[in-house]
Amino acid sequence: MGMVADRQNNGGNGAGKCSWGFGSLIRRKQVDSAHVRREGHTQLARKLSAVDLIAIGAGATIGAGVYILVGTVAREHTGPALTISFLIAGLAAGLSAFCYAELACRCPSAGSAYHYTYICVGEGFAWLVGWSLILEYTIGGAAVARGITPNLALFFGGEDKLPTFMARHTIPGLGIVVDPCAAVLVLLVTALLCIGIKESSLAQTIVTTVNIGALLFIIIAGGYLGFKTGWVGYELSTGYFTFGVNGIFSGSAIVFFSYIGFDSVTSTAEEVKNPQRDLPLGIALALSLCCILYMLVSAVIVGLVPYYALDPDTPISSAFASYGVQWAVYIITTGAVTALFASLLGSILPQPRILMAMARDGLLPSFFSDISERTQVPVKSTLATGIFAAALAFFMDVSQLAGMVSVGTLLAFTTAAVSVLILRYVPPDEVPLPSSLHESIDSMSSRLSGDIKEVNCDNVKDPAGSCHSNNLHDKGDALLGYPLIENKVAQGEQKQQMRRKIAAWAITLLCVGILILASAASAEYLPSILSFTLCGAGGVVLLCSLLVLAFIDEDDARHSFGYTGGFACPFVPFLPAACILINTYLLIDLGAATWIRVSVWLLMGALVYIFYGRTHSSLLKAIYVPSAYANEIYRTSAVNVA
Repeated sequence: MGMVADRQNNGGNGAGKCSWGFGSLIRRKQVDSAHVRREGHTQLARKLSAVDLIAIGAGATIGAGVYILVGTVAREHTGPALTISFLIAGLAAGLSAFCYAELACRCPSAGSAYHYTYICVGEGFAWLVGWSLILEYTIGGAAVARGITPNLALFFGGEDKLPTFMARHTIPGLGIVVDPCAAVLVLLVTALLCIGIKESSLAQTIVTTVNIGALLFIIIAGGYLGFKTGWVGYELSTGYFTFGVNGIFSGSAIVFFSYIGFDSVTSTAEEVKNPQRDLPLGIALALSLCCILYMLVSAVIVGLVPYYALDPDTPISSAFASYGVQWAVYIITTGAVTALFASLLGSILPQPRILMAMARDGLLPSFFSDISERTQVPVKSTLATGIFAAALAFFMDVSQLAGMVSVGTLLAFTTAAVSVLILRYVPPDEVPLPSSLHESIDSMSSRLSGDIKEVNCDNVKDPAGSCHSNNLHDKGDALLGYPLIENKVAQGEQKQQMRRKIAAWAITLLCVGILILASAASAEYLPSILSFTLCGAGGVVLLCSLLVLAFIDEDDARHSFGYTGGFACPFVPFLPAACILINTYLLIDLGAATWIRVSVWLLMGALVYIFYGRTHSSLLKAIYVPSAYANEIYRTSAVNVA
C-alpha cells in the first residue's frame, strides 16, 4: 500500500500534492493504448482514407478569403510580389504541419492539439488549448455561414432580390439583423455530419472539387488572357518588389491565416484507417495543394491588372470583367460559395470531436462523449455544436469577432511545436493508471519489494542492517548493492536525469526567450533603445537554449513513446523553435482589442475548469507508475480478471 499511496499523492510529477495548487495544470495523461480502449469508450468508425483527408484539409483551408485577400494584400502590402508572400506563408504553415504530422502518428486519437498538449505538457494547458479551439470553430463557423448569403445574392442580382426566406431581416426596435439562410445552412451541415463521417467526407470531396475547379478556371482562363495581352500587371515602373522586402513579409503575415484549416485533418485521427501512413500524407498534400493554388491564382490576377487597380472587394471578378469576360463572375461566385460551404463543414467537423475528447477525460460532462452506435459519430456533441453555431449565425454579426478565431489555431500551433520538443527530449516517463488497478499495482509492488528485500538483506545488507523502501523505483536501487555494477547503474541514472533536467530547462528558456523577443518586436509603444535591448536579450536566451538542445542527445524513450513507425519531424530542435517563434509573434501581433475579447472567454474557461474540470478529471485518482512497469501491471490485471 505504501507505493500506491506515494504515487497517488505524487500524481505524476507532483500533480496531486495540493488540490488547490498548480499540480493539476501539469498532470499528464497516457497515449490512448489498447488497454485504455478496452476499458474506456466506444470508438469512432475507422473509414477515412488519405483521399478523404486531403478533401477535408483542403476544403477547410481554401475558404472564400482567397477571393478577397488577393486584392487587399496586393494593393496595400506586396504589389506584384503577392505570390512570394503566399509562398513564405505556406512555408511557415508547413513548419506547424511537420509538428502535427509527427504528433498525429504517435497519438492518433480525436482531439488534435488538445490531445497532444494533454499528453506532453499538462492538463491545464490542454484545457486552455481546447477551450480556445471551441471559440475558434464556433465563431469561425458562424462567420462563414453569414458570408454565404451575400454570395448567393449575386446569382439573384443582389440581396434585395433574394427570396424572403433567404434574405436578411432587421428586427424592429432591436436593430438586430437576422440571417435565416446562414442558420439553415449550419443546421444542414450539422445534419450531414450526424449521418456519418464517410458521408460527410464524400460531401466535402464533391464541394471541394467544385471549388478547385473554379480556381483552375481562374488560373487557366486568366493565364490565357495574360499571355494574349502581355501581362500588363507586371509591366510597372516600380518593378516587381513595389513595397520592398518589408511589404512582402507584412503580406505574408496576413495571408498566413488563409492556410488555417489543415489542422482539422488531425481531429479525425481516430477515424482514419491507417493513421501512421495517411495522416502525414493528408496533411502534406492538402497544404501543398492549397499553397500551389494560392500562388497560381495570385500570380495570374496581379498579372492581369496592375495591383493598384484591383477592386479590394471583388478583385478576381473585376479583373475578368475588365477584359470583357463578365460571364466569368458566375463561375467565380460558384467557387466562392462552395469554398464557404466547405469551410463551414471544416469548421463544424472538428469541434464535436474536441468536445468528445475533453468529455472522455472528465473535463466536460459525459454528455459530450456519447457516440451513436449506428453512425459511430458523436451525435450529441455535433448537435450541440450545430445548434449553438446556428443561433450565433442567425442573431449576430460576428465579423467583428473574426480576429478571435486566429487565437485558437495559433495557440494550438505553438503548443504542438512545444509538444514535439518535449516528446523528443523529455518524454513522460510515468504512466497514469486507473484506481481500478489498485490490486494489480499492490501485487507488483509486493513482488518487487520481496525481491529487493531478498537481495538487500540476504546478500548485500547496508551497514545499518536495514533494507530499502518498497516501491517500483526501488527495483533499480537493489542493483546498486552489487559492487561490480553499482557505479555503472548509478552513473547511468544520474547522467540520464541530468540530461532530462538540462533539456527541460532549455525548452523552458527557449519559450521564455521567444516570448521576450516576439513581445519586444511587436510592441510599437516601447522606446527604441528598450525595444532593441529586449530583442537582444530574448535573442540571446533563444539562441543559447537552441544550442543546448542541438548538442545534447534526444531521449531514447522517444522511440517507444506512443505509436511507433510513423512520420518523424525533421530538423529538431530548429524547426519546432522556428514554428514557436512565428506563431508567438502572430499571437502577440493580433492586437490589444482582440486579446481583451479573448480574455473574457478564457476567464470563463478558467472558471469552468476550476469548478468542474479539475474536480472531475479522469486523472484525479490516477496512480502514476514508471512506464516500464505499466504493461506488466495490465497483464497482471488481465490474469486476475480471468
